[in-house]
Parts: sequence; C-alpha cells; structure tokens
Amino acid sequence: MKITIDGHTIEVEQGTTILQAARIVGGDSVPPTMCYYSKLEDCGGKCRCCLVEVTKGSEKDPRPMPKLQPSCVTAVQDGMEVKSATSDRAKISRRAVSEFLLINHPLDCPVCDQAGECDLQDLAYGNENFRSRFTEKKRTFEPEDIGPYIQLHMNRCVLCYRCVKLADQLTPERVHGVIGRGDHAQISTYIKNAIDNDFSGNVIDVCPVGALTDKTFRFKSRVWFTKKFNAHRQCSKCSGDVVLWMFGDDVLRVTARKDQWNEAEEFICNECRFEHKNVEDWVIEGPRKFERHSVKNVNNYTRDLKNVKINADDLILEGREEDRQKISMPNTPFDEKEKEAIKKAKEQ
Repeated sequence: MKITIDGHTIEVEQGTTILQAARIVGGDSVPPTMCYYSKLEDCGGKCRCCLVEVTKGSEKDPRPMPKLQPSCVTAVQDGMEVKSATSDRAKISRRAVSEFLLINHPLDCPVCDQAGECDLQDLAYGNENFRSRFTEKKRTFEPEDIGPYIQLHMNRCVLCYRCVKLADQLTPERVHGVIGRGDHAQISTYIKNAIDNDFSGNVIDVCPVGALTDKTFRFKSRVWFTKKFNAHRQCSKCSGDVVLWMFGDDVLRVTARKDQWNEAEEFICNECRFEHKNVEDWVIEGPRKFERHSVKNVNNYTRDLKNVKINADDLILEGREEDRQKISMPNTPFDEKEKEAIKKAKEQ
C-alpha cells in the first residue's frame, strides 16, 4: 500500500496507521503524541494531539476526509494522501489541543521531576503555547502515595490512559484506573490500594508528564546534570538492560531504555529499577546516546562537538602583540631552572 505524507511517498503493509507511516518518513512530518504508545495494545485516540489532514482518502475513493483524523488510530488506505507538517488546519488544531491540556496543568516545571524529559513541555513549546487564556480556578489534588515507590500528582495528569493500559497488559491484577466523569475524572487506586507488583515501576516510564514520579529519585537532581550510561545485569524477571542516571559515582535512578519516540524498548522489573543503586551491581556498557533532541543532550559526550568559530578579525580575538607579551611575561622566569634556561638562550 502506498501513502503520501507531506509529499513523501512510501510503501507500507496493510494495517499500518498514518502515525506509524509518518514515523517511517521522519522529520517534521511525525505528529506529536501524548496517549499513543507503540508497545501497548489498544492505545491511542484519546488526546487528539496527532491530528492530520487527509486530502485524499484512497485510489478507490479520492475524496478528502472532511474532518481532521487522529493519525494513531487511522489505518492507511492505498493511495492515501496526508498533510501533517504542511497543514495549517492540523497545526491550529494541535495548538488548540495542547492549550486544552494545559488548562488544569500547573506551571510547576521548576519543581517537577519530569522537567527536561516531559512530552507536554515539548508539545507546548512546539506549538508555541506560551500564554494561557484560562482564567478560572484550576482543579487541584493532594499528592497521593499509591505504592512503596510511586507517588501520584493528579494535578499534572492529562488522562492519557497509558498507565492503565500498561497495568492491564503487563501486570496480573490492575488496582488503579480512571474514576469519575468529565472534569471530575482522575487516576486513582481502588479504595487506596497500593500499586505493588514486580513491574509496577513501568507506569513511571510510560507517563508523559510528571503525574507518576519515582519516590527514590524525587528532588535528587535535574536530569541534565546527570550522566547516562547503558548498563545490564543478570535478572530472572526481565532483560536487565537499563539506563543508569549517575551523578559522579552515585546511581541516582534506573530507567528502561527508550527509543527516539520516548517509548521504552523493553519494560524492566522493580528489582532492577529500585533495588540496585550501586555501580558494582551493573555491567556498564558505555555512555547512552539520546537520538531525540532534548535538554538531556546538554554536554552529551557521545556526540562530536565542533569548535565555535567567531566571525571577527584577529585584532579582537588576540589583542595587541605588546599586550599579549606583557600578560604572558616571557622574560620573567618562573623558577631557577627557567632562569638558567633563559640565560643559556641569550648566550647562544
């Protein structure tokens, strides 16, 4: 099946969604996502961040679709033509959706542990949502401990359902979900039950905002101050392939390895995530390379850094020759050995 996205034509298999095809194309054509997660089944279609304009339905029915379509749940048809980054309608709608998500979301990025790796931050900056028109009072909740390692900040939740889908598919018994309807809907546990199973920590990795945070890492460091290393260990519950977030020789946190779409490559167990915070517990493979542009890449030593070239004349860069000689003091010996060396140089 052929599909054209922003002028790029590719062939995909039947059953591929527009979002999956756009990820093959890459670049600006990839719509943003908040609820879709490729590793989870029946996930997507809730946040409406990935809306695209279908200008041609298929070869059999070339009529354009009158409404914007969520690319994560819309299947590709043979001959379909789609506008993503080149559609003004899609851009305006995505901006409106991100503004809607920010209605109740607090502006607490300076104290949020998700800052620097938050999908909602990327979405807001990408859509240039720098101001809010919402004047009503935001809904607020008290932080809630929903397990020995996890804290829920419902104020930041955008109801993406990722954590609910993960608990349904990865754990034997789900004890949390969405309660209430409309603007009263919220994520919570069943009568204060604790989320406590071998893979419960993965809800932290799939959360696109700072609603579910790691209690063992909270307020310890900013992610851009840490060094990231790929590491592994022998584990009977999971693959043991992780990323260590280190400050000096201290392991501040352990997470699953994520791809360029910020999705976990493999889910890891709680033993690897929470109970092994010593460097001696791991075999370090080397520095972690993040393909996705993020503040996590600040001073990333896995990339080649080019020297900065300043377009200015030599006089500004080097100063006067007499000033440089005066500052460097070439005729002023540092010690007795240097004094003898200067004396021999003059004699010769």
